[in-house]
Amino acid sequence: MTDAAALLDVRSFSLGFPTDAGLARVLDGVDLAVGRGEIVGLVGESGCGKSTLVSSILGIMPRGAQVLGGRIDLDGENLLDIGEAELSARIRASRIGFVPQDPFQSFNPLFRVGGQILEVMRWHAPASAGGTGKAHRQHLIRALERLGMPDPETALERYPHELSGGQLQRLTIACAMACEPELILADEPTSALDVTTQQQILVHLNELARERQVAVLLVTHDLGIVAQFCDSVAVMYAGQLVETMPARAIVDGARHPYTRMLLACHPDREGALTGIPGIVPDLTQMPGGCRFNPRCPSAMDVCSARTPRASRSPESCVRCWLYEASSTAEASIAAE
Repeated sequence: MTDAAALLDVRSFSLGFPTDAGLARVLDGVDLAVGRGEIVGLVGESGCGKSTLVSSILGIMPRGAQVLGGRIDLDGENLLDIGEAELSARIRASRIGFVPQDPFQSFNPLFRVGGQILEVMRWHAPASAGGTGKAHRQHLIRALERLGMPDPETALERYPHELSGGQLQRLTIACAMACEPELILADEPTSALDVTTQQQILVHLNELARERQVAVLLVTHDLGIVAQFCDSVAVMYAGQLVETMPARAIVDGARHPYTRMLLACHPDREGALTGIPGIVPDLTQMPGGCRFNPRCPSAMDVCSARTPRASRSPESCVRCWLYEASSTAEASIAAE
């Protein structure tokens, strides 16, 4: 899709944290677009910045975080220019729904889960969900039924500690969907669920995207989910997007060595599993040039000398010196 058609449009966004060892550039020049009715999968190892990007879109940044450049647009409005009070009143829950990875941190243990969700709906649910507490409750029960929650009315009367992780996750997902947002940010939304329920949740997210034109940014480690449910995929490494492509092309069309190595780690692939040597670098001590070069089996001299530029096609983008002309690579080394 073109950026002009995007509901969510992240452009050249960079975020840093001051540390004793210097500035940690946690996100560096991120470009990401999600259109209405589109599901974009965001993948990468733990510690690569995926959850930090989601938090930045929500405007929930840790204390001390510094926006170093770029913008985050929701339907043309830069979210970075909106204050905390307005974000809470007008954007979060109302226009952007969030499904966190850990459902146990989503609810106050002192109150029944139903009351907590209904309070969110009271302030943020649209007219289509009904204007009263009773109508909101029925709307929520129907959402839970679609998500496969057994006996949803009883579940709403329970405290968080009385529910399993899977039940809490379904309640969290229902809460994000109940206010009918335009965009859903789902950070590993099925991590606490069994395989059958995972499928049910993902099918429902797919229906939301297709039927109601909801935009979905899905953070996941499961490339099988990406291939089955997503329209496109963005691969993040050490705070940078290294490759974007249509999800249908991920198995045979991946070009960046990091993407190919992630695929080789997937248990559904034929042949022996292979790991990725080394670890994600310390964000205060990034390697020169391409950040993946110390772990890359295809690394060349230029990879540690210069940062690769984006090589773009109509549907994909890759940041890797393997796709630069050899003369460009040689010229870059000579310029150092």
